[in-house]
Amino acid sequence: MKTLFDRLDRLRLTALLLWALPFVVLPPLGAFWLWQAGRLSWWLAALLVCSAAGYGLQAWLLRRDRQLLAAAATAADPRWSPKAEGAWTTVEQLAGAVKPADWPLHDGSRLWTLGQNTLETVARCYHPEQERPLLELTVPHTLLIIERASRDLRATVTDHIPLSHKLKMGDLLRAWRWKDAAERLVTLYRAGRLVINPLDALLGEAWGHLRGQAYGQAWMETQRWLLREYVRKVGYYAIELYSGRLTLTETEPTAQATQATQATPIDEPLRIVVLGRANAGKSSLINALFGRLTAATDVLPDTAMGLMPHRLEREGLTAALIFDTPGCDTELLNEKALRKAAMEADLILWVCAAHRPDRQLDRLRLDTLRAGFVERQERRPPPVLVVVSHIDQLRPPREWQPPYDLLNPQGSKAMNIRAVVEAVAENLAVPVATVIPVCLAENRIYNVDDALWAAMLDQQDEAIKARFLRCLNQRIREENWALLRRQLANTGRWLLKLPGRAVQ
Repeated sequence: MKTLFDRLDRLRLTALLLWALPFVVLPPLGAFWLWQAGRLSWWLAALLVCSAAGYGLQAWLLRRDRQLLAAAATAADPRWSPKAEGAWTTVEQLAGAVKPADWPLHDGSRLWTLGQNTLETVARCYHPEQERPLLELTVPHTLLIIERASRDLRATVTDHIPLSHKLKMGDLLRAWRWKDAAERLVTLYRAGRLVINPLDALLGEAWGHLRGQAYGQAWMETQRWLLREYVRKVGYYAIELYSGRLTLTETEPTAQATQATQATPIDEPLRIVVLGRANAGKSSLINALFGRLTAATDVLPDTAMGLMPHRLEREGLTAALIFDTPGCDTELLNEKALRKAAMEADLILWVCAAHRPDRQLDRLRLDTLRAGFVERQERRPPPVLVVVSHIDQLRPPREWQPPYDLLNPQGSKAMNIRAVVEAVAENLAVPVATVIPVCLAENRIYNVDDALWAAMLDQQDEAIKARFLRCLNQRIREENWALLRRQLANTGRWLLKLPGRAVQ
């Protein structure tokens, strides 16, 4: 095997050394002149100051680049379901564990293995029962993940890596091949420099070590960021696929209008479902939210949920449908119907009577809903607000002088209202902040337009996330049927043309 010097032309090497000789002897001659002039100490001090300033500036640039790269990193979508969020946690753990030494950028096969490991990680989160969950991925969706991840990674690298648009894959490969030879040449140069001028060589080694450490760390950070971003991109689109948001069509998932409001050019309205026991005040609450008795024109036809929806439009709230329901303690709303109503809801208002201490059934029904959403990890549970009605009937029953300050209650009425709110929160296992005491009696409407509406607006963002996943599930079903119809139609056309092709 030929060595590096065997492959070089010795005459050309001699010419190169002769050309470089004046520059090589210049540093030792300059140091000798400074020593004779008595200025060597000043030069050394200036060298240390400039070196420290340069190293400090390089360290600051490295921290700045880290912040810029961290800001450009792919993040989870806030509208993801709990199952998708759990899968993203595993992807982040995988991305944090990658090391440039284990996954060199010039090795395409290793990068493919890293991408395959990422897909395997996400697939196992969605198909834990499968021995090889990656095989559950269809071929078109696999190609779609590669397409989307490559597109985003190309844009990210172009925007955040300097001169990346000029760097070619051949340059990386050639640099890697010449790495060992270049290191041997540098070693020879450093040895010769140490023989000619030991002092200058030692100072140069110290400065070169600091500078090389800073630049090497910057390059290592860039490689690590590229690998982590590669894992995040592949993992992101794999989660998008398994959660149903990455479809084979080019359109992005959007909210569609409901059947009851097809004539109006609005997006899917929020679905607010009012639940609770019979005679708890559900219908009175809906009337109070409207500020009047709901007229017949406000009532929409029965939907697939079998419930009675009303259009609800108020300032600050996106278009919404509010559904009145039978009591959860009646045969009209059994456990199956209750689960279905909750699954189709984006926000739940659970009405509980303050003067009824028997809340075991309310807790049982709420636990049923919670268990249902635990089983449906692809859906985001709708936020639940507990509305405590009939607070005017608490002791003393004849006293009614609102408003009542529950943070600093004064008087028996306010203290009893606060005690009921805390008891309801404990009995139903909900945060105290989500329990809103109201009065729904005629001419005594209290705490609806302020506290309840404020709580509903505060939960609106979470309700919109729940709506997005609800609409997404519907779109997945529609897309699957549309794809099947198109595939069958194309197959039928091909079969019709087959006899003519056979004759030719």
